[in-house]
Amino acid sequence: MERNVLNIKFPAEWEPQSAVMLTWPHENTDWNPILDEVVACYISIVKAVLPKEKLIIVCRSEADVRKALGKPDYSRIIFREIPSNDTWARDHGPISVTVNDIPYILDFTFNGWGLKFPADCDNRITKRLFASNVFGNRVAYQNMMHMVLEGGSIESDGNGTILTTSRCLLSPNRNEYKSLDEIDDYLKMLFGAKRILFLNHGYLAGDDTDSHIDTLARFCDEKTIAYVRCDDVDDEHYEELLSMEQELKSFTTEAGQPYRLVPLPMAEAVYCEGERLPATYANFLIINGAVLMPGYDSPSDKIAKSTLQAAFPDREIIEINCLPLIKQHGSLHCVSMQIPQGFL
Repeated sequence: MERNVLNIKFPAEWEPQSAVMLTWPHENTDWNPILDEVVACYISIVKAVLPKEKLIIVCRSEADVRKALGKPDYSRIIFREIPSNDTWARDHGPISVTVNDIPYILDFTFNGWGLKFPADCDNRITKRLFASNVFGNRVAYQNMMHMVLEGGSIESDGNGTILTTSRCLLSPNRNEYKSLDEIDDYLKMLFGAKRILFLNHGYLAGDDTDSHIDTLARFCDEKTIAYVRCDDVDDEHYEELLSMEQELKSFTTEAGQPYRLVPLPMAEAVYCEGERLPATYANFLIINGAVLMPGYDSPSDKIAKSTLQAAFPDREIIEINCLPLIKQHGSLHCVSMQIPQGFL
């Protein structure tokens, strides 16, 4: 496919949405030991999203989810009973684009972040979701199973620029790309992108994703990038995140201007059984009229919230306690996937 033949648009997260997708935790997931705790977190997400837009909930048992939720506005929730290994909807959920103004669901392979975890059921969720007629009649399905690509690994500004990390996209257990030039060309073709901005530095201890961009740096608009900054020279992340900051300072917008860079605080270190967990404020979710921000019961939460409010002055910032989520090495953005307007 030639980019100049097909008008492909990869919407930014801040564009109008139809719904947010969640895959509900159950006793056969890794959440089992803390299931009540993590379900409470999911209920908080549901309560925050429903006033703004619809929810698609993929679950093992609709009855179990209804019992947990109580009495929300069920007219705004679409349930689909589909088997799942785990609940990271950002990475096994559909990636949405338009091609010549026709909405397309792209179904890439999800292989447990480079064969780290079982993903046989998760890898079939998008196909089964589409087959269940959850999307509108104009929405088309595109099988992209020849490529491993997770939603958390790519950020779009909605106008032809994609932000990503080389560590993830060149991971040998995902694909067999031999160079950044090779993956650069392919991503431009897939998403109609003009530019791919690769970060070569940045990581979080405890992260299973090989440095997903949504843990490190995020577009807030076409000219603004929020990113994690570490000011503690004794912290293990200091050098890598400083190098990442320098890379971000070298990037320019399509118009050739430096980005407005918004530094988010490094979350206070959180440990579980001696292991540091990947707590990050960059893992926020933009929805209609609001930004859901992960909180970690930390003094840094207040700083992160005020920083995001300045980055999103026209949106409500809603804090969600995500301490349960990082116990399985992910956070708020990781468990959700937005569905753009016009796809339902």
